[in-house]
Amino acid sequence: MSDWPEGWSDENGGSRHGRGSASAQPDSARVMRQVRRGPATPPGQGGGYGPGPSAPPYGGGVPHQPSYTGGQGYDDGYDSGYNTGQVYGAPGGGPGGPEGPGGYGRPRPNWRRRIKWTAITVVSVLVVTTIGTYFWADGKLRREVDLSTVIDRPESGDGTNYLIVGSDSREGLTAADKKALHTGSAEGKRTDSMMILHVGSSGDTLISLPRDSNVEIPTYKGSESGKTYQGRGQHTKLNAAYATDGPTLLVRTVEFNTGLHIDHYVEIGFAGFAGIVDAVGGVDITIDKAFKDKYSGADFQAGKQTLNGEEALAFVRTRHAFATSDLQRTKNQQKFLAALAHQVATPGTILNPFKFYPTMGAGLDSLIVDKDMSLWDLGSMFFAMKGVNGGDGTSMNMPISGSTGGNLVWDKAKVKTLVNELNNDEKVTVSGD
Repeated sequence: MSDWPEGWSDENGGSRHGRGSASAQPDSARVMRQVRRGPATPPGQGGGYGPGPSAPPYGGGVPHQPSYTGGQGYDDGYDSGYNTGQVYGAPGGGPGGPEGPGGYGRPRPNWRRRIKWTAITVVSVLVVTTIGTYFWADGKLRREVDLSTVIDRPESGDGTNYLIVGSDSREGLTAADKKALHTGSAEGKRTDSMMILHVGSSGDTLISLPRDSNVEIPTYKGSESGKTYQGRGQHTKLNAAYATDGPTLLVRTVEFNTGLHIDHYVEIGFAGFAGIVDAVGGVDITIDKAFKDKYSGADFQAGKQTLNGEEALAFVRTRHAFATSDLQRTKNQQKFLAALAHQVATPGTILNPFKFYPTMGAGLDSLIVDKDMSLWDLGSMFFAMKGVNGGDGTSMNMPISGSTGGNLVWDKAKVKTLVNELNNDEKVTVSGD
């Protein structure tokens, strides 16, 4: 049975669209195109634009319509991207995704690379800061003492010997400062404390030299005049050597009376000492017995307390309040230096630039050293002193046998043994009061 209306045939079908029927009878119901999901129908099989055996009998002249594939779009080779439910720019890759050429996603961070560059940056900053700090500190050292002018010096032994001097210099102090610190207004400079620090492989040793020590002033060359002054066998207090011709004569006198070669000289005045203590925020110390001294301004109760710069200076200068006078003062000086070194070397000071640089600045600005002193030498001295006062070395007074005319007389036999042990860098067996 023919599916076509009467009077029509395949030959005169022509175009299947756009014409009405030539018969008075209505057209039969047109078949709706089936909406199929799946791949496009191959050409020649009823899909696409070409005729096929399964084409519906719409009548002549009706062209094929593009079929829908999967109910999503035309099967004309165009893919809108919606036929798979894909969301562009979403994770999962494909064109437009994070792994595609036009993706919007962020690349995964390269933590190894970040850590490497962070480490390089930190190391670079540390190196630059260290070098800058070194040159800053080195430029502050006052290298004013020329030990090459000292004559008739003993041979150098093993280890390194520092002569550390606390002077009563009023340099930089105003009238109000002098009154507050009880320094007086005496002209010139004298030594309030003197110590020999031996740094060696067999242990470090700190020896206090009482300012009232009875010593002979030897032949020496004037530090300014260059003239040679003959020794006359004169015996006087040790601090008189400094008052006569300053650091070089003091070094010459110590070497002559001990036989110990002095390698480096370090001096600090009143203002510098108080400045260091204040810069570090005060120093904690335990005072065994209360004492008071109108000359130094000391007025201390027994017990643990924090001393500021003014109080610290009074503590290390006091001698009139003690029966043993200068000997007790040297013990107090060593005790305080131990506490100060401990305070300066704490992480709270070293790692805090707001405390470290003021402390370094206060100390370096006020130090007078010999011309051959380096920052390395100064650092070695500081840490050796810290170790000695912390119990890692020997701390003592110069051995005393008695006194004459108010001067303290050294025990010659013990001093000779002590110097031999230091020169040979041996463990010290001699003790002093």
